[in-house]
Amino acid sequence: MDLQATLNSLREGNVSLSQIIVSLWEAIERREEELRAFISLADPDQLVRDGEELAGLPLAGLPIAIKDNLITRDFPTTCGSKILSGFRPPFDATCVARLRAAGAQVQGKTNLDEFAMGSSTEHSAFGPTRNPHDPERVPGGSSGGSAAAVAAEEALAALGTDTGGSVRQPAALCGVVGLRPTYGRVSRWGLVAFASSLDTVGVLARSVRDAALLLSLIAGPDPRDATCLPLPPENYLESLGEGALDGLRIGVPKEYVPAELSPAARALVDRWCALAREQGAEVVEISLPLTEYALPTYYLIASAEASANLARYDGVRYGLRLPGEQVAQMMAATRTAGFGREVKRRIALGTFALSAGYYDQYYGKAQRVRTLIAREFQAAFREVDLIMGPTSPTPAFRLGEKEDPIAMYLSDVFTLPSALAGLPAISIPGGEVEGLPFGLQLIAPRLAEGKLLGAAYALEQVLG
Repeated sequence: MDLQATLNSLREGNVSLSQIIVSLWEAIERREEELRAFISLADPDQLVRDGEELAGLPLAGLPIAIKDNLITRDFPTTCGSKILSGFRPPFDATCVARLRAAGAQVQGKTNLDEFAMGSSTEHSAFGPTRNPHDPERVPGGSSGGSAAAVAAEEALAALGTDTGGSVRQPAALCGVVGLRPTYGRVSRWGLVAFASSLDTVGVLARSVRDAALLLSLIAGPDPRDATCLPLPPENYLESLGEGALDGLRIGVPKEYVPAELSPAARALVDRWCALAREQGAEVVEISLPLTEYALPTYYLIASAEASANLARYDGVRYGLRLPGEQVAQMMAATRTAGFGREVKRRIALGTFALSAGYYDQYYGKAQRVRTLIAREFQAAFREVDLIMGPTSPTPAFRLGEKEDPIAMYLSDVFTLPSALAGLPAISIPGGEVEGLPFGLQLIAPRLAEGKLLGAAYALEQVLG
């Protein structure tokens, strides 16, 4: 069952909190040794005891999984990295605190690509997470642990983060719903920074209704986060219902259905268009020609911001510390041992892009292209209400298949442009390619989460 159905059964007395938690832990016992979706887990007996006091709140004591780059006061926060070994924060991230205030409990911390840098959840100090549909394949990344836990029914729902596609792409590869809100709609306070102008807290769930419920609980202003928008929270459940697609104009970018897309994937896109038309939408082809520049733009900006943000891990204040005769030697030894290969690659790229003589040539130019990409979306949304296409160009690939970093980065080619523009987007299960889940992505204008969720819910109902 999904989160909303479980809540209804709990309130109607058809199931107890104890039975729900036992069911989740039975799934964990069956699959976790193979999947490795979690880095740490709560004590299920303690969840049952503490949950009794939360029965009257909206989430009634139900456990929610949390990606391990979101700060939690009662669990270590590792970001999937050796460099944060032993780090136990004294506070909760705002999004976690808001879930607790609504009656949720933290089920555990989920695995991720180290510091959220990856598209496969293979780059974790705790080992890779595997896809529940085929354990020889990746779950996507970087929120692969959250997506795998929800898909394997080890968790009712989970929080993840999306910098360039890290909620939507694993949702697509694992066959669940992944929602990235507008940048600034959910507070980033307590999210361990990767790329501060892109990082966004998102939701992974089994249904659009669950995603709408959780977004309603975690969205809203936060004075501790200067990038958080000063807008009151909304009840996004009110956006769900019949007729949400009626009269909408949906654009399908030709760049999101390239010739390289497999025939099976192209057939699914055609089916989505037909179903949208049957629900009263007008579907038209559009063009977003700057799509091809999104990948280099993103990796320059994100790596530059990562270089600055990860400078704080110096072996002095928290986490791993290796000995050295002098401070510089200690820092070098700590960072060499503490960071993985992919993180070092991005720090090096970002440091180069920010260096004297190259800043304007690389980082400055990338920021200007980012502005052009945002304007291109603005122009598109003057012609259409929503944009639709695949979430990822392929279904889940095999572990170790994409050793070339560029091949790995291309997994996010359809999610990066909207991330650069700070737009809300959602991935829902759209069918199967090669017997594996294949995601349908919808993108909306800024702050149009209601329209986005309504359309996604309508498509979810007809897709089955």
